Amino acid sequence: MSSVVEIEQAIAKLSAQEFVELERWFDAERNRKWDRQIEADAQNGKLRDAYERLQSENQGQPVVPLDDFLDDKKLS
Repeated sequence: MSSVVEIEQAIAKLSAQEFVELERWFDAERNRKWDRQIEADAQNGKLRDAYERLQSENQGQPVVPLDDFLDDKKLS
């Protein structure tokens, strides 16, 4: 399979069970890639920079206090 169109066509031919198995594999693969990206960002300091920027913008406080957020009846 050399193109996205071919992959899409192959997926369309999967049984329901095979499709579920593919979904599970795809989710796991996406999570593995995300984990690798987070690890790389942590190692190269990107997360530290973002954290420090957020801390300075909010003076270390959440924009909405958690208790207010949890008590907000509109969210129910």
